[in-house]
Amino acid sequence: MINDMSERPIVTLDEVFNPQSVAIVGASPEALSFATFAVISLKEAGFPAIYPVNPNHREAYGLPCFPSVSAIPGPVDHVVVCIPAEKSLDLLDDCAAKHVKSVHFFSAGFSESGEKARADLEMQMLGKARAGGFRIIGPNCTGLFVPRARFALATRMPMAPGGIAFMSQSGGHSQDLPLHAGPRGLTFSKVISYGNALDIDECELLEYFAADPETKIIAIYIEGVREGYRFRSILEKAAANKPVVIYKGGITEAGLRTTMSHTASMTSSVRVFEALCRQANAIQVTDVQEMIDVLVALCFATPYPRGRNMAVLGVGGGPSVEAGDHMEAAGLQLPRFSEAVGQELKGFLPGDGAIFTNPLDATSLVFPEAIYRTVKVLGKSPDIDMIMYHMGFHPVTRWGTGLISSDMFLRPAVDALNRAHEESKKPVMLALGPASDMLAMEEFLKVQSAFVGAGLPVFRSIEKAALAMARTVAWYNKFSPLHR
Repeated sequence: MINDMSERPIVTLDEVFNPQSVAIVGASPEALSFATFAVISLKEAGFPAIYPVNPNHREAYGLPCFPSVSAIPGPVDHVVVCIPAEKSLDLLDDCAAKHVKSVHFFSAGFSESGEKARADLEMQMLGKARAGGFRIIGPNCTGLFVPRARFALATRMPMAPGGIAFMSQSGGHSQDLPLHAGPRGLTFSKVISYGNALDIDECELLEYFAADPETKIIAIYIEGVREGYRFRSILEKAAANKPVVIYKGGITEAGLRTTMSHTASMTSSVRVFEALCRQANAIQVTDVQEMIDVLVALCFATPYPRGRNMAVLGVGGGPSVEAGDHMEAAGLQLPRFSEAVGQELKGFLPGDGAIFTNPLDATSLVFPEAIYRTVKVLGKSPDIDMIMYHMGFHPVTRWGTGLISSDMFLRPAVDALNRAHEESKKPVMLALGPASDMLAMEEFLKVQSAFVGAGLPVFRSIEKAALAMARTVAWYNKFSPLHR
């Protein structure tokens, strides 16, 4: 990032993340494009001032359409650009005349193309931004998502403000992660896709989120960094005060080639990056879905356990064996229940077909009262740090009857796990098994929604739960001594 700010004071990231009005350049009622979805999404989100810009139209999606940014009456804070790269310089002159605060280039065809002329064009754009006193997001990205400001450029995004900030070089990931994370109960403070990082880059964003009081957890998708030593220093400071979850893209030869053409990113050795994450105590994950799982653990699997001892209970011998394998493969431990715990469990769980080991398998564990009593017993054991109820062989995921996921199961089961969690003061989580057909999927989603709504950590499989909790425990054991 170039720091010559001599012409005008730099716009702060607080201002960038708090737009009150937006111009969508390239919006057209005749084209299905990012600009189209931007207008529709902003209207759906309830953003207050949306101005389509296109000299060929007078109206777009029920809104007046203006020939230029400078022709819009009243102030314009933010501009979303969806026009060819070669028109960028003239547009930026128009933005400067309007005194905008930030310009987001969805448009591609810049330095990521590998052409020197396109890289030179980016430098000219940056010069105009400096002279005009505004910031550039991108180019080649999907820009901002700010729930508190009602600013969204994709539909069906989770609009409740929360404590997770997500910075992503990938535009797709910046929209997919909140979209898939919302049904898991995750909410966001600020999300930004920054693409080629011409102006606003990963170092500035990470430093900002580390100090942002609204942000409690930082999530990062990164392909490469340009200022390695600076990034390392900022990451170490950020991770010393907040959980930082990182997904590094481009860890294979094919991936490295793709990152260069995707966002013009130069990336260092994968081993060097992994070492950096270990030293800084950042939680490294391998894909977006694992990032969601770890964020679920960080948000809802509380209080965080220091130990690795997991108790697993559910129905079905096969899934119970699977649970044991996945837990130990992830680095968790499943200690044998003490004789006292075993005797107490046998006092109310039917013995026929039951396996009173860890994992615990008993047919009556489909019923909420048995779930509550079992979790309560396990929660009192000093040998257990966390508890998982799995539904690997539960009728909810197998039968699709519409009965088990009704109020006769859901409300009592939610109450059972919540009561057990409150009494044990240990993390209690739910692992759902895969749905087998459409009817079962409907029940699966009802169950997920009910438990998520109660503030419980819900995972899509035993394996995912094991890996997320293993990463969380490892992080917390290094993090907690700094905050005692």
